[in-house]
Amino acid sequence: MNRSIVCSPDVVRARDDKRPVVALESTIFSELGLPSPHNREALERVQAALAAAGALPALTAVVDGTIRCGVEGELFDRICGPARKVAYRDLSVATAHGWAYGATTVSATVAIAGRCGISVFATGGIGGVHRGAERTGDVSADLDAIARWPVVTVTAGAKVFLDLARTVEYLETRSVPVMGWRCDEFPAFHTRSSGVALAHSVEEAEEVAAVARNHWALGGGGVVVACPVPEAEAIDRDELEQWVDQALADTGFAPSEVERGGADVTPAVLRRLSELSGGRTVHANLALAEHNASVAADIAVALAGTTTDRASAEG
Repeated sequence: MNRSIVCSPDVVRARDDKRPVVALESTIFSELGLPSPHNREALERVQAALAAAGALPALTAVVDGTIRCGVEGELFDRICGPARKVAYRDLSVATAHGWAYGATTVSATVAIAGRCGISVFATGGIGGVHRGAERTGDVSADLDAIARWPVVTVTAGAKVFLDLARTVEYLETRSVPVMGWRCDEFPAFHTRSSGVALAHSVEEAEEVAAVARNHWALGGGGVVVACPVPEAEAIDRDELEQWVDQALADTGFAPSEVERGGADVTPAVLRRLSELSGGRTVHANLALAEHNASVAADIAVALAGTTTDRASAEG
């Protein structure tokens, strides 16, 4: 990348003082993510959840050709507006071409966090292995980015119309510990259960911090903490799968042909799911984003505490 990442003064101070910081992507808060005004509500709820637990948000984005880690409040209207999506592979193009606003995805945010020394990242759902990937090779760049950078990614799993079993297997193949947050199945974003068993689960943030520190001490990259959507906003799995089948058909992507849609599948299907569910999927998205931020904040606090304790012991 031909321009450095600019961290906000608050992020720099918190990082240097070993205080808890949580990275956030900007795609979910832009018009590419949740529809207005829900995107702004999501940003406010996520920030409030972080603040309540004592963690500082580090919202990432490309603004006027500069990669930002920590976006100030005066830019929030812009963050919640129209954007171009920026994955990790696009960061160098966005900076070289001076994009006005690039909304960062999971892969971009994990990379930015890793480069800036931020150890925890809260998102909604990660990308995954698409159905039919054995023929198309369509695997989200999120997975390799997660595997590469030493960051804990807190997520509600992946969309139910992806190949969730292969998504978990891919992460395991890349030596990424995938741990269920007080659950033993990989969650499917709007619904709590996917039927895909996980080898590990954790009950408390301190457990995650211990696993992450041990993983990084062994030279490992990312760690995934899979948090189910809060039960009050969760959607029944059978009902959701019926809506997904209908949404895929309505948008021209039959279940057996999802792989043909590429990057166009997710936004089109999510829009149709919102319509079919009467907005329930949007409310589930808001709830899971807030919950993930809360869990991520607790993990960041635990990691900051272990870092401080270690420094004191070594001093």
